[in-house]
Amino acid sequence: MSLFRRLFGSGTREEELPEPTMEYAGFLVRATPYEEAGQWQLCGVIRRDVGGEVMEYRFVRADRFADRDVAIEMTFDKAKRIISERGRSIFD
Repeated sequence: MSLFRRLFGSGTREEELPEPTMEYAGFLVRATPYEEAGQWQLCGVIRRDVGGEVMEYRFVRADRFADRDVAIEMTFDKAKRIISERGRSIFD
């Protein structure tokens, strides 16, 4: 982060980090972990185009991890389970 950004506060650490995505069973999953109490909170968004309308299902779990990459991996794992168990019904 540049000196000017730190001085003038243009952007937080979370805004600077890209949100990784993956596709699974026709759904697009975006991992959006965020820092909470010095750890990374498991958080994500599942998206799918349903009849021309983009539907989103946001989820946050209590799980926290010391490493952001582990939080991302676990977010993808949780999203896969949600999709496998509920399919399109997550948007109902």
